[in-house]
Amino acid sequence: MNAEFFSAIADIEKEKGIPQSYMLEKIEQALLAALKKDYPAAQECARVVLDPEMKTVNMFLQKEVAEPVEDPDNQISLEEAKKTSPTIQVGDFFHVPVDAKKFGRIAAQAAKQVIIQGIREAERGLIYDEFTSKEHEILSGVITRVDPRTGGVSIQINSNSEFTEAYLSPSERIPNESLREGDRIKVYVVEVRKLSRGPQVLISRTHPGLVKRLFELEVPEIFDGTVEIKSIAREAGSRTKIAVWSTDPDVDPIGACVGPKGGRVSAIVDELGGEKIDIVSYSENPEEYIASALAPSDVIGVTILPDGKSCRVIVPEHQLSLAIGKEGQNVRLAARLTGFKIDIKPESQA
Repeated sequence: MNAEFFSAIADIEKEKGIPQSYMLEKIEQALLAALKKDYPAAQECARVVLDPEMKTVNMFLQKEVAEPVEDPDNQISLEEAKKTSPTIQVGDFFHVPVDAKKFGRIAAQAAKQVIIQGIREAERGLIYDEFTSKEHEILSGVITRVDPRTGGVSIQINSNSEFTEAYLSPSERIPNESLREGDRIKVYVVEVRKLSRGPQVLISRTHPGLVKRLFELEVPEIFDGTVEIKSIAREAGSRTKIAVWSTDPDVDPIGACVGPKGGRVSAIVDELGGEKIDIVSYSENPEEYIASALAPSDVIGVTILPDGKSCRVIVPEHQLSLAIGKEGQNVRLAARLTGFKIDIKPESQA
């Protein structure tokens, strides 16, 4: 029976990845709790010893040999002890074995609950550890439910062999994106929280980090560090601006991101449901950087104002609306991308 018991613990480790040492500790706690329930007066002398090497489970009451016996629950007479151990002396400890078969139903149930709870806690711990290592990364998931009332989406995400359910809130969804049950989508892991009911994985489809990771997946030059992403400004579902820079003068950072026949950036646009992406060149020179960030508009000149945090940009008359963008989106994203407050003026006013 003991051999089967330890074999079952080894199987749990293989199937669920829960270490045997952890399970043995929980089972020892469960058996000790059950033993104390059946022998409430002998709380102090209850002992449980699990030996995985010998594959033995021993439960006993560790009683002190006394003469005379003043506390029968925690002491045993010398005469009684000598029947089993002839060399024992007063003051020594004598182990009174306990048969687990004599456990009461309530005690056995308590032991079972502790073991089940131990397995659950270990599984949650494994899931938490696995998904914590994936913070700020992209994971794939399958949509299990779309709430028609709120627009929230339940997604089963997986990392290696671990699975968990994550909730994509309406605010983290790309606006107007059509999602259906059974669809497989990529999500960005913002944070993993440890809660009493298990780990909570916070995911997003609107976070700028999603765009960054998608470029790293699609563009080998970004993955190997030849091309760096310096900044991203995003209005999910509509437009994203991304500033890139090359550590190798022979590598065009924008061309690397666009890819042959636009294949690389097209794959990212498709993943984001048609979101427009402007790829611009980063520069240490703020005037050049700001002019580049206002693409697709042409820029005549950029003047950094004395506060060092804002600038005035002059654009051709016919390019003013293009520079500002629909509802001010282009200039708003450029300002967020560069960190400068941008004041655009047409050439006639300059």
